[in-house]
Amino acid sequence: MYDVHEWRHVFKLDPNKEIDDELLERVCESGTDAVVVGGSDGVTLENVLDLLVRVRRYPVPCVLEVSSIEMVTPGFDLYFIPTVLNSADANWITGLHYEAMKEYGELMNPDELVVEGYCIANLDSKAAKLTGVQMKLDVDDVTAYARMAGQLLKLPVFYLEYSGMYGDIEAVQKAANILRDSDTTFIYGGGIQTAEQAKEIGQYADVIVVGNAIYEYPEESLKTVAAVK
Repeated sequence: MYDVHEWRHVFKLDPNKEIDDELLERVCESGTDAVVVGGSDGVTLENVLDLLVRVRRYPVPCVLEVSSIEMVTPGFDLYFIPTVLNSADANWITGLHYEAMKEYGELMNPDELVVEGYCIANLDSKAAKLTGVQMKLDVDDVTAYARMAGQLLKLPVFYLEYSGMYGDIEAVQKAANILRDSDTTFIYGGGIQTAEQAKEIGQYADVIVVGNAIYEYPEESLKTVAAVK
């Protein structure tokens, strides 16, 4: 079984975006710790399965980040289950999770499920709009959500998501300080396009996520692996 707590770097691939076989091979053989499949819109069971089959040609762990019940399918090594801590819509905190457990709970292997305490810090992102995030967060807000994830709820993962925007370093640093003595892994995602940015964030976050950049700046994004290893 794969252990998220030992990872440093993951690439997140969007099933709704095109990636050619050559670039996908380079991603999967880059030395990244895992490939996460997930997205905020246009994600279907069909395009999830297509990407799963293509990634499965390589030995890299393949993870599904679940954003809807309809996209869930067997075959992934792990399933990331986001609970959006700063959502104003209870469906994204526990509602959809309850529905999934009621319908599929008996079929799920609990050892493959990883709950992510999500904190979405970019109000303009598709993820924020999808999940009903309405409040702009400052450093103190991020710190409070980190405490909630690590000290109160004791979740396995706190995911600080800036979703396309490079994050506030002070907020990242303070979240890291809060989580340092907990069993909660601190994952950061958002706006990392270069090795320098990966190295900066990697000083604080346990795991960095590189997503959009792999489609926009593939050569630079591939360098992010070595920057944090």
